[in-house]
Amino acid sequence: MRAPFVAVCCLALLAAVARGAEPGAAAPRPRPNILWFVVDDMSADFGCYGERLVATPNVDRLAAEGTRFRHAFVTAPVCSPCRSALVTGMYQTTIGAHHHRSGRGVLRIDLPAAVRPLPAILHDAGYWTAIGEGLGGDTPAARRLGKTDYNFRWDESIYDASDWGGRAAGQPFFMQVTLPGGKLRGQGGEATTKLAARARERFGSAVDPAAVTLPPYYPRDPVLLADQAAYLDAVRFTDDHVGQVLARLGREGLLESTLVVFMTDHGISHARGKQFLYDEGTHVPLVVRGPGIPRGAVRDDLVEQIDLAALSLAAAGLDVPEWMQGRDLFAAGYRPRAAVFAARDRCDETVDRLRSVRTPEYLYIRNFLPRRPALQPNAYKDDKAIVQRLRALHAAGGLDPLAERLLFAPERPLEELYAWRTDRHQLENLAADPAHAAVLGEMRTRLADWQAATRDPGPEPEAMVDSDMAVYLEESKGGRRPEIERNIALMKEWAAAGR
Repeated sequence: MRAPFVAVCCLALLAAVARGAEPGAAAPRPRPNILWFVVDDMSADFGCYGERLVATPNVDRLAAEGTRFRHAFVTAPVCSPCRSALVTGMYQTTIGAHHHRSGRGVLRIDLPAAVRPLPAILHDAGYWTAIGEGLGGDTPAARRLGKTDYNFRWDESIYDASDWGGRAAGQPFFMQVTLPGGKLRGQGGEATTKLAARARERFGSAVDPAAVTLPPYYPRDPVLLADQAAYLDAVRFTDDHVGQVLARLGREGLLESTLVVFMTDHGISHARGKQFLYDEGTHVPLVVRGPGIPRGAVRDDLVEQIDLAALSLAAAGLDVPEWMQGRDLFAAGYRPRAAVFAARDRCDETVDRLRSVRTPEYLYIRNFLPRRPALQPNAYKDDKAIVQRLRALHAAGGLDPLAERLLFAPERPLEELYAWRTDRHQLENLAADPAHAAVLGEMRTRLADWQAATRDPGPEPEAMVDSDMAVYLEESKGGRRPEIERNIALMKEWAAAGR
């Protein structure tokens, strides 16, 4: 990647931009503020994406006044790898940040020499950088820095504060508004009941569980229906928070000079959603509004969340570094991606390795550990009421054949191939269909070429796993430590057996 040369060039460019125009030169174009909404655990379940059970007027407003992307996908379906990729504009596999909550123990992860997080680049270019809730004021919540969850070692000075309010007069800001999103519904049970009560207090009603729709591989069981209703109430609270931030921008006269981006860090946390490479885990909303952004436009091309770093640099008038793998989605002469890619690796204590490539027609998934079940033991997900209920129904023989096949098969196919535009829930694996043999071969080659070009590493070293697990066990909450220890032992047992 010619790291030293690229790093020097980038720093020289940023210094020049920060100094501003020389005397006698034309006045530089005012730099916009840049505000990202980054939401946890939420799929594209907003009115502008077709959701009709709940109203989402504020995200819908962003879409009406900006550009909405129908087919935006994350490169990792779990928080920390996704956010590590998002803030650098790099595939998490390329920068070594692909294992969830990795580099937290004695062994640490450092970015490649030339790679810098987006806030650091913008900070050096004169931006005030902040990460928080976006509502202003002087409360403990307002003063608290928002969620970062980066897997690599980083300097906290890349963020000036938790809010844009402390910047100098006229100074542009980069603000990440981090929202809990789907995590508002907790792990189920009492948390679900409390969220419904909050919704009735705030909105006058809560979502009726009987009215919700579930993917066809989930049973219409009361526990799952109540969880989905709570999730949709979480969508309402998310939209409400977006509206409060937009109203603040309006009051402060900043809305029209601010590039606003709305997205989530991966799809809904469910059995086949978060942590998996199906649409339920990787398809996210992406809406962009602000100076120079087409109004009321809808884009159908494939985009990745890593593109937002490049898009933001271009909006700030900065060149996109050569090392950055994201692309400016609004660049003159922009050529849409022919394919997008995603990867899932270890999530907490649960070891897995999946890769995918998606073209406009097909989704190909490679399971590198096919002898392990899809729903491997995972303390975080097994603590969810919905997963506990699914496991209980499975044990009692209460699931239909589709749910049994997709959720509880003892092993997975080595390869999966789906016509994702028509098979929106990825129900029919075409990998073994002779009529799709040519497509399968093409997708297999695309994935292998991407892995080679982006330096996708092999399995995680055992020393790194042990280092991270020591911290994870120390920080484990909710009495899950014994379960985590059993799962760690099981992962090692499977690995020793070649699974």
